[in-house]
Amino acid sequence: MIKDLLKEVKNSAFSVLPIYALMIILTLFGVLEFAAHELVSFTVSTVFIILGIALFNYGAERATTPIGKKIGRGLTKQGKIGVLIVVFFAFGFLITVSEPDLSVLAMQTSAAFPKLLLIISIGLGVALFLVLAVLRVIKKESLVSILAVLYMVAFGLVALNVYRGNEAMLPLCFDSGGVTTGPMTVPFLMSLGAGVALILAKKSEKDASFGLVAFSSVGPVIVMLLLTFFYSKNIEYELPDYSIPANFFASFFHYVFEKLKEVGIAIGMLYICYLIVDRLFLKTPKKKVIDLGIGLLFVYVGLVLFLAAVDCSYMGIGYKIGTELSKSGPVVTSVICMIIGALTVLAEPAVRILTTQVEEITNEFIKKKTLLITLAVGVGAAIALSAIRIIFGFSILYVLIPGYALCFILSFFIPKIYTAIAFDAGGVVSGPLTSSFILPIALGLCAELQGEASILSLGFGVVAFVALSPLISIEVLGVVSAIKNKRRARKAIEKVLREDDRMIISFETEGV
Repeated sequence: MIKDLLKEVKNSAFSVLPIYALMIILTLFGVLEFAAHELVSFTVSTVFIILGIALFNYGAERATTPIGKKIGRGLTKQGKIGVLIVVFFAFGFLITVSEPDLSVLAMQTSAAFPKLLLIISIGLGVALFLVLAVLRVIKKESLVSILAVLYMVAFGLVALNVYRGNEAMLPLCFDSGGVTTGPMTVPFLMSLGAGVALILAKKSEKDASFGLVAFSSVGPVIVMLLLTFFYSKNIEYELPDYSIPANFFASFFHYVFEKLKEVGIAIGMLYICYLIVDRLFLKTPKKKVIDLGIGLLFVYVGLVLFLAAVDCSYMGIGYKIGTELSKSGPVVTSVICMIIGALTVLAEPAVRILTTQVEEITNEFIKKKTLLITLAVGVGAAIALSAIRIIFGFSILYVLIPGYALCFILSFFIPKIYTAIAFDAGGVVSGPLTSSFILPIALGLCAELQGEASILSLGFGVVAFVALSPLISIEVLGVVSAIKNKRRARKAIEKVLREDDRMIISFETEGV
């Protein structure tokens, strides 16, 4: 156990320290300026984030992922499809409404929508779309076709909102898709999908394991667009206090106690629901149930440390980075944002779970390292593009409409597995570090360059860009893979033909 934990700490350190090192280097070269207490806060928070991610990953491998697979595989194997749908709906609703990131989104939009209305609406939306996702696997319907219809519905609602004069709310609506697929939701949904697909899908249908996160990402977007159309009022966004307190530990423990409650509700909901389902249908041995509970305890402690450290320091540091970068030119700002974005992917808790699952399901055809590099490049480009949008002040639709159109066009030319992974990855990479570190960078940059009045229309949208980036980058990887496979096949055929040519025997005829 200790050896495994130390290994997780090492992996976590390699993921997080590059972000810390970049900030220190930029500070030494005068690009950023931090007070002494801010650097101390940033340093100590980095240590807690490393520990938090390590504990989270250790627990997720031993609890969250096995629980999802057991429920998905067990209920499907017993042929209890009706029960499976009810369980998916219940888990989808309960885990979503208890997701810490959703509470943050509800607070940010409380001037437009009642907080309880937003949370319940998005919870029901995710639950319904999860049921749709599992029905897709059962009926063996095309993932791309259904997602294409859903995004057509979403952009139809966009057109209606633009007509109603609600265009300023669109970035926040699209950000909601990434915010609600947080560290609790993503690992569990991915393992649920893998469990169902293991029983229902054939070995050749590897893409059936993916799609639940994709449906859970588009669901909140559609719900938010509907709420905006029917309910929204004109609002002025008020920036929260992003100042970094001088007394780090007093502030940190305040956030720890806050997160103990929030994360505790989420973990408790998951475990209680699992116990009910297990008691009624799965009948897991008692020792295994206890082991899963211990694993969830590691997830609990890890998430509390991670989220408390991010909220205590990284949000404030992120906002200050944004304000400092506003003094640099567009090129420098975009390049630095690209590097920060690429490094942030490495530190997102759920990214490692995605890359591991992809490598396992594809039998190492898609390597973990290759996928990680692809995600890093895509997210880096997305953050840079967000900075450019803030600097020049153009509409988010100029990126989202051609971006999603390109994704669906590329899906016709690549293996289905790449498209399935790409849409799930969009929800995975837009995790808590994106919403709590990258988003404040965008808000700080926007506040300085365009003013606080433009934050709603220009500052938000960065999470939506991050969620879109894997769709394009992974599908481009699929195009490259398809081209390489065709070349290999052509060379193999040419080699066989050459060998056949050598075996041709010519007979000379004399006197004929």
